[in-house]
Amino acid sequence: MHEELSLNYEINNTEHHTKKLSKDQLIVRRGQPFTVKVELTQPFNPDLYPLTITAETGKYPSENLGTKSCFGIPDKIRRSPSAKAVWKVELEKRSYPLTGSLNLTITPPADAPVGKYNLTARYRNEETLLATLVVLFNPWCPDDSVSLSDEAQRQEYVMNEHGIIYSGSENYIRSVPWDFGQFEEDMVKICLKILDVNPKHLANAANDVSARCNPIYVSRVVSAMINSNDDCGVVEGRWSAPYSGGNEPTHWSGSYPILKRWYDINCQSVKYGQCWVFAGVMCSVMRLLGIPCRVITNFQSAHDNNKNLTIDVYHADYGVREKETRDSIWNFHVWLECWMTRTDLAKDGKYDGWQVVDPTPQEKSDSVYCCGPAPVKAILDGETDLKYDVPFVFAEVNADCVDWLCKADGTMTKMLSDTKSVGQNISTKAVGSNTRLDITDKYKYKEGGSIFVSSVHRTFSQKLCGLSTCSLAYSSLAFLGFVFNHGVLLGRLPCSPLWLKQRWMVRSDTDVH
Repeated sequence: MHEELSLNYEINNTEHHTKKLSKDQLIVRRGQPFTVKVELTQPFNPDLYPLTITAETGKYPSENLGTKSCFGIPDKIRRSPSAKAVWKVELEKRSYPLTGSLNLTITPPADAPVGKYNLTARYRNEETLLATLVVLFNPWCPDDSVSLSDEAQRQEYVMNEHGIIYSGSENYIRSVPWDFGQFEEDMVKICLKILDVNPKHLANAANDVSARCNPIYVSRVVSAMINSNDDCGVVEGRWSAPYSGGNEPTHWSGSYPILKRWYDINCQSVKYGQCWVFAGVMCSVMRLLGIPCRVITNFQSAHDNNKNLTIDVYHADYGVREKETRDSIWNFHVWLECWMTRTDLAKDGKYDGWQVVDPTPQEKSDSVYCCGPAPVKAILDGETDLKYDVPFVFAEVNADCVDWLCKADGTMTKMLSDTKSVGQNISTKAVGSNTRLDITDKYKYKEGGSIFVSSVHRTFSQKLCGLSTCSLAYSSLAFLGFVFNHGVLLGRLPCSPLWLKQRWMVRSDTDVH
């Protein structure tokens, strides 16, 4: 059908901000045109013989699912009445139809599923493969659901390969450099492989590929696939020694060695990671796919296991056994924010913007170890009835810490209630610099203010709150009520006060997710 074909790799990949990814593969962003030059073996007469182009992705392409699109010149193609994600092509003025020299401008729709596509062309009963290309999300496109209007933020949250992850404690914040490496060799193959081996794809490949048009769906899939709890995920977590058969979490300083190893060993989990490793790796994948993403650290981060929005600690009266639980507070915990619209929650854009997504396997969401996307705005306002996992993240930054005394007669007495310790110095790297940006006010109103009270009241009115059956890990001395200050014994109380718990946990550098 054609004797010459030019995919204009350098021009197209430069204009689509994918030049760093490849020099010899066409990688474009949805909602944005790219150009192709075709030299036919005969003159082009669209009135007699239309040019028909088909774009297909996945094993089971379907017009109704948006994974197949038929279009052409002229665009009189018979397509399904319920066809989704229709592509377009235009013949540029600098074409010479009489000689068969065609310059085509092809545009994937702004809601096209991301992934690998085959582009085939048909003219006068001859069919040929025009290109194998990759389509990514497009934060530069106003019609894309990940559209981000600020160029400095796009450069930081999509294009920047180097970042900082904060760790330590609320009083001793450490900056840890992290190499995201989203433009390293084979990263496109690796990230698409993550999508292709996820359990939802294995269960129903057609629907999974179709759903890749939606950053909400993609973020949940990637969140689940970064940890290895439910699947052949990228990183296996371990929170204490021994780290036999792998590397300590502190060994890693970047995502690419982890992702490349996972890919090279046939999708077997890489050992080992903790919260900052999970978050750093996922940030690399999301930026590669085109979803703006940043790493967030929450200091004094609560893990509300029983979903009652409080961290309950039970102390035994003499001769009474304390209750056991898995509620906890960590020195710090690291998650991500991804930028996208949330028209599934509100059409007026109220919940658009930053969404919390957390790949660290803490609790199951819809029977899978993933978390989010949870709108930061919903977390701020305590709207815990919204998807996804807003109550869990709200508790991470806002849970009250309550100490209870369990008596022999089965009753419990509230000893202390701390409403301020959880959720401190929520931090991320600033745009265009290596300084720390404190975004605590994006997650919680000032403690005690009228807006804060309204937010917390709304949260608790949406939950049935009962007493937790959980407790925190204490030292044996703390359980016995010994009170220390910088190693000096001050005395003994009937049970451990909350400030001792906070001091003990902050002083432990290993208490992280």
